[in-house]
Amino acid sequence: MALTDADVQKQIKHMMAFIEQEANEKVEEIDAKDMVFTWGVKILVTHIPVYMIVTVSRFLIVCLQMCLDISPSQAEEEFNIEKGRLVQTQRVKIMEYYEKKEKQIEQHKKIQMSNLMNQARLKVLRARDDMITDLLNEARQRLGEIAKDPARYSTLLEGLLLQGFYQLLEPKVTIRCRQQDVEMVQTAVIKNIPIYKEAVKSNIDVRIDQERFLPSEICGGVEVYNDNGKIKVSNTLESRLELMAHQMMPEIRVNLFGANPNRKFMD
Repeated sequence: MALTDADVQKQIKHMMAFIEQEANEKVEEIDAKDMVFTWGVKILVTHIPVYMIVTVSRFLIVCLQMCLDISPSQAEEEFNIEKGRLVQTQRVKIMEYYEKKEKQIEQHKKIQMSNLMNQARLKVLRARDDMITDLLNEARQRLGEIAKDPARYSTLLEGLLLQGFYQLLEPKVTIRCRQQDVEMVQTAVIKNIPIYKEAVKSNIDVRIDQERFLPSEICGGVEVYNDNGKIKVSNTLESRLELMAHQMMPEIRVNLFGANPNRKFMD
């Protein structure tokens, strides 16, 4: 009995379905074997102790042979390739981790070194300021010795008074001094009035304040005021020392500590 075209098409579809089913089953079998092998290799690399790696490796190679039905040499080659890939991946991660840690440590060292240098610099600056303060205190003590020499101190008072007159250029001035210096100041005023008149071609009326004296604790000197007391010229020994110290501070620092290589301007 001859087959019709419909029977032929039916048999062809049946054969194609059978072939497709066989192929799908083979693919699933291969995928399952590959999953088992990959899982075993990952456990070997990440969880198995070092002393058991060789034994477990051999076991996995045998499993690979049984699953894939390949030769021992080929199975070992596939295993070594997968193991090398995983080991290399972990090695790169470890290297990146420690490289990051090394950079962090280096940055921390730089910050710590910068802090130490700043602390040392501040310590040096404080020591220098303390030395200058001690120097000025010693200078104040020496100024106190000047007032103990009448001849030297009277000459100094004459210069301080005349300078105050020139700075104010007022027709009437008031002088304040220490109580123990009143007599010496009167003598200096009498001596300086003719000199002032000759220099500025103008008269001057000088009054010594007998009610408000300068503190007796200061080293000496005078304060000169205009008639209404709103303008003052402070010519005490302490004020003159502060003025000179401010003006000569760059020279003092150079003499004590040497020139600063970072300083570009000396004004």
